[in-house]
Amino acid sequence: MILSRYNLDKINVPAAELPPVNVFDLPEKVLQFGTGVLLRGLTDYFIDKANRQGIFNGRVAVIKSTDKGSAADFDTQDGLYTIYAKGVENGKEVSEQVICSAISRVLSATGEWDKILDIARSENLQIIISNTTEVGIQLVQEDVRNGPPSSFPAKLLAILYERYLAFNGSEDAGLVVIPTELIIDNGKKLEAIVTELARLNQLEQAFIDWLNDSNSFCSSLVDRIVPGRPDSALSNAMETTRGYTDNLSIMCETYSLWAIEGNENIAGVLTFAQADKGVVITPDIGLFRELKLRLLNGTHTLSCAVAYLSGFKTVKEALDDRDFTRFITKLVFKEILPSIPYKIDETVAADFAGKVLDRFRNPNIRHEWLSISLQYVTKVKMRVIPLLLNYYKNNNEAPPSMVLGFAAFMRFMQVTQTDDGKYVGKLDGGDTYIVTDDQAPYFSKIWAGADPATAINTILKNKELWDADLTALNGFAEAVIEQFGLIIKQGKPDLITG
Repeated sequence: MILSRYNLDKINVPAAELPPVNVFDLPEKVLQFGTGVLLRGLTDYFIDKANRQGIFNGRVAVIKSTDKGSAADFDTQDGLYTIYAKGVENGKEVSEQVICSAISRVLSATGEWDKILDIARSENLQIIISNTTEVGIQLVQEDVRNGPPSSFPAKLLAILYERYLAFNGSEDAGLVVIPTELIIDNGKKLEAIVTELARLNQLEQAFIDWLNDSNSFCSSLVDRIVPGRPDSALSNAMETTRGYTDNLSIMCETYSLWAIEGNENIAGVLTFAQADKGVVITPDIGLFRELKLRLLNGTHTLSCAVAYLSGFKTVKEALDDRDFTRFITKLVFKEILPSIPYKIDETVAADFAGKVLDRFRNPNIRHEWLSISLQYVTKVKMRVIPLLLNYYKNNNEAPPSMVLGFAAFMRFMQVTQTDDGKYVGKLDGGDTYIVTDDQAPYFSKIWAGADPATAINTILKNKELWDADLTALNGFAEAVIEQFGLIIKQGKPDLITG
């Protein structure tokens, strides 16, 4: 039996929270860019929870922006999917199983653009949410009036312009736009790009005024580990237990945070925030951003290659190892925590850091290091470089654990191109892995025929990669080269000295 609207009355799983009957009649209040598991496991989860409590009373129409993959499962399952949340709170394992009914339908930007514009003209629409990855918010000059544009900001501009025309520039027709891409000040940056695109498209000044004055672009930050669909063995076991097939089910941790920058007026629109303390609407999300970006994401990034080259496939496997736990604890408390470039109460920061390590230890989440390595170079630049520079500002010496993280990163990015155009690295034992990174061609070129010292110095010196010459940091390049040599000699990172 497939999970669908018409099979809900046949599901008898005591642990599962079923959707209320009236949810399918709720209007589409949200337009969402992206079908990814993070949005489905976090933002849509919050909206679904609010609907269950009779608070928000609105559903989400989702835009599938690329031609990759299919929306057939969403159609077959009427947008329904199961969220399995498991974690540890106060020393006890907790879990939640919800059949999420927030999504009303999924529309293809390529083939169903007219339907998307119909939603833009709807009086029910209030909110636009996006997660188009960290490279999605960028300026691409293109015409927004002839069919669906290619870039996300241009699509957004086309939708807002259609709404402006439909409501004759009414102030009340403005929307709340909330990007969730992991970019500092993502709301401000998105607004600036959309405004510039409007000028490049020579749209009327009255529209640009409406765009800036009647719409609210809210910077936000999301924090929940959502690895995605359970593996086949676990999925089959779940299907047997629950009695229905769900091709869209996802796993996630119980911890959740959606920090949104806004005032009371914004809160008046985002009423779903009332349903869960994990949604925080505040005038300044800087504290949440720094804690998450540095302590969670920065720790992930700095320890990713160290863990993978040490033979660990998942975060949980690594945290089960005593030596790796010692390394990551030292990294977090001795190097990252004191280097956060933001004024944070020490008690608050230490508490958050402790929770991060507890979340890493969650036995129910299979978070693979290779998934964390996606767009590795960009993540190092955004999440780690500010920490490194601030550490040097405070100490003017090489931080041992960060050095090991960089050395392992260099070894991980020692890639070559295959005949089919992929970039692969090779472990000491001969196994290969695929590197998915826009900078993989550059690293492949640098490593081709170069000795380690030359290659590492060249990479660290590249200001286009890091916005800084990292060889100028006292002893840093030399320490990275030394640790790289030990990795090559031993076949894996030295967790004891790192």
